[in-house]
Amino acid sequence: MSDFRFYAELNDFLPLPRRGRSFTHAVAPHESLKHAIESLGVPHTEVGLVLLDGVPVGLQHRPLGDGGRVAVYPAWQTLGPVPAVGLADVPPRRFIADAHLGRLARYLRFAGYDTLYRNDWPDAELAALARAEDRTVLTRDRDLLMHRDVVHGCYLRAIEPLEQLRELVARLRLDARAPRASRCLLCNTPLAPAAKEAVADRLLPRTLADFDEFWRCPDCERVYWRGLHWQRLRAALGKPAGGGA
Repeated sequence: MSDFRFYAELNDFLPLPRRGRSFTHAVAPHESLKHAIESLGVPHTEVGLVLLDGVPVGLQHRPLGDGGRVAVYPAWQTLGPVPAVGLADVPPRRFIADAHLGRLARYLRFAGYDTLYRNDWPDAELAALARAEDRTVLTRDRDLLMHRDVVHGCYLRAIEPLEQLRELVARLRLDARAPRASRCLLCNTPLAPAAKEAVADRLLPRTLADFDEFWRCPDCERVYWRGLHWQRLRAALGKPAGGGA
């Protein structure tokens, strides 16, 4: 038996009787800290630091031994100069979003972040792709974050997409202000500048009269310009990003 204590928002994953207090938990001799922590309902991607009897250890550490004291801190926090020994590196700023995060994926693409999204991905396929391409999994499904192929991930507590973006910006210190040209909102491909005359046949006369700069997706051929829709997205992203115009 070992004593476990989870801190701050990691308590959200625990049943009420175990929140904010120490409790004992049986750990098999061959069991790693990662397995023990996830068996308690906390995804390893949300863990930033583990102390075993006051000493930083990695998630693959084993065995714990009877009477060990395990303190688990979230990835959002730092604890002075103590290093997060053996834990995952800072999540890459390349993302893959699960089926319920379509609008968040669009916001991230608009801000220029490489974000894969499909609304029919099986968990195993999504996790395998995330590992193969070194992407951070974005989800509200903690079981997905415990998949063996998930190395980096972020559990999003917010339900509203802009609040989810606020969470992600704070956690990964993203700059969510839209660049001059970003990614295609539909297929994630980086946009390329397009001459006005090259896209004129795909635009309404009013758009041609009011705008001179255009971008086109090299894959799906969708054309973009800095119209009202762009301005609304830009304003929306400016709020959680804390950025100006």
